[in-house]
Amino acid sequence: MSAQSFHPPVRTLMGPGPSDVNPRILEAMSRPTIGHLDPAFVGMMEEVKGLLQYAFQTKNELTLPVSAPGSAGMETCFVNLVERGDKVIVCRNGVFGMRMIENVERCGGEAIVVDDDWGTPVDPNKLEDALKANPDAKVVAFVHAETSTGVQSDAKTLVEIAHKHDCLTIVDAVTSLGGSELRVDDWNIDAIYSGTQKCLSCTPGISPVSFSQMAVEKIKNRQQKVQSWFLDLNLVMGYWGGGAKRAYHHTAPINALYALHESLVILQNEGLENAWARHQRNHLALKAGLESMGIEFVVEEAYRLPQLNNVRIPGGVDDAEVRSRLLNEFNLEIGAGLGDFAGKVWRIGLMGYASNPKNVLTCLSALEAVGLEAKGSSVVEAQRIYAAA
Repeated sequence: MSAQSFHPPVRTLMGPGPSDVNPRILEAMSRPTIGHLDPAFVGMMEEVKGLLQYAFQTKNELTLPVSAPGSAGMETCFVNLVERGDKVIVCRNGVFGMRMIENVERCGGEAIVVDDDWGTPVDPNKLEDALKANPDAKVVAFVHAETSTGVQSDAKTLVEIAHKHDCLTIVDAVTSLGGSELRVDDWNIDAIYSGTQKCLSCTPGISPVSFSQMAVEKIKNRQQKVQSWFLDLNLVMGYWGGGAKRAYHHTAPINALYALHESLVILQNEGLENAWARHQRNHLALKAGLESMGIEFVVEEAYRLPQLNNVRIPGGVDDAEVRSRLLNEFNLEIGAGLGDFAGKVWRIGLMGYASNPKNVLTCLSALEAVGLEAKGSSVVEAQRIYAAA
C-alpha cells in the first residue's frame, strides 16, 4: 500500500452534524503547537472556561471542555453523578435518551424510563408521575434538543420538577448550545454537556460541560470511586482548576482547543442572543421554501429546533437516491433518519456557520434540481422571509 496525503472534497454540511467549520477556526488549528502546561496555554485555558461560561450562561466554576467528543461529555456527567444502586429517571423521546439509559446501566444504576413519542417533547406530567412513584430517585436526565427528531423540550420546567423531588439533573445540550435559548443558571441545571461540532461550528472532538455547586458536592462526596479514571472530575479538576498551577492529568488536544477558543470568540463577538435569532431566521426561510414543495415538518412548530429541521420524505421519493444526488452533484450533505425515523425523514441542519442564507437557498434549489417540485419557486418563498426580516 502506498498512501498519499488525504484531500477531502469541499462539502456543504447541512446534516445533523458536523456542521460547516468557520475558516477562522481551521486557521486557528494550524497555529504552532505548544506544551499543555505552557504558561501561555494555561492562560488560554482560563479564557476558554470563561467563554464557555458565557455560552452556557452560567457562573459555574466547574465549566470546562472534556478532551473527547460529545458522547464523552455525556459519560462524564453520568459516571461522576451516578453511583451503583442509584435510581435515575431518564426521559426518552429519541436516540439520545436511549444512550442515557445505557450510561445509567453501565454505572450500575437503575434507569426508570419515561417515554414520549418520537418527534414530541418530554411531557412534564409524566416526569412528575414517575418521581412521585419513585421517591428514592437521585437524578433526572433528559435531552434538551433531541438530535434524532429535531424536537426541543422545556428544560426549565423539567428541572423545576426534578428539584422539587430533590433530584439532580443531567441535560444533553449537544445540539442546542449556541443555537437556541439555553440558560444554565437561570434554569438551575446541575450538569450539562454539549459538543463542538454543531452550533459552535468547530471541529468534532471536544465536549463542553458544566456542573453546579450541588453537583460538585455530590462528586466530591461519592461513596464509590468514579468508574472511569480519565473522566473522573475529582482528578480532572486538578488540571482545569483555577489559577496558574496545574496538575498533569492528560495531554490536552492543544490545537483542537485553539479551535474551540476561536469558535467561542466568534460567538462572543456575534452575541449569544443574536446567534439564537440568526438560527431562527434561517429556519423560517428554509421552512417557507420546503413547504412550497409540499414537504411537512415532523415536529409541531412550538417545539421545533431551528437548527435541525426534521421533515417527512414526500411519498414516492427515494430517500437514498435524493441524498446521494445531493452529495455527488451538489456536494451537499443532508441527514437520514435514525431509529424509528429511518427511511421516513430527512434531517436538515442549519447549525452555526452553516446557518446562513446562502446555504438555505442552495439547499432549496438543489432539492428542486433533483426532482422535488415546488408551487412556484422555493427560493423565492425563502427570499420573501429574508426580505420581511
